[in-house]
Amino acid sequence: MKRVNSILKDEEFKKYVSRNAELEQDRIFCHHDRNHFLDVCRIGWILNLEGNLGIDKEIIYASGLLHDIGRWAEYETGEDHATVGGKLADGILTRCGFFNEERASIVEAIACHRKKEHPSDLSRILYRADKLSRACFDCKASDKCKKFGNGDGSLLF
Repeated sequence: MKRVNSILKDEEFKKYVSRNAELEQDRIFCHHDRNHFLDVCRIGWILNLEGNLGIDKEIIYASGLLHDIGRWAEYETGEDHATVGGKLADGILTRCGFFNEERASIVEAIACHRKKEHPSDLSRILYRADKLSRACFDCKASDKCKKFGNGDGSLLF
């Protein structure tokens, strides 16, 4: 997990996480922070094991840590954070020693993590882990959340 630790120490990664925190300071809904990222990593790893998919742990953790690093850009410009995040992640992954094929797989999963259609097992895991990581059942803002859009307290995912 040496490369994953490199991600956590990467200055750009830390900058993007800090920018998310600044822009979500008064947000009543879920935040896109290190706690969320690590929850996604852990749940993604469990899904990988349960599905016997054989995806490398570092690949899953890198995807989970980087999947929402572009969230700040969505607040500032309206660009899709998954698309932005994929682009931002590539440079971090390069600096942290991920190979071309690994980077391409991770970037694709990040770019697709909000879609219902998935080009790979990694993308599908990231999508599911992202959704499952939220404690919506215990949220004080669920009555205002678009994920509870059915009007009956049930999630839309």
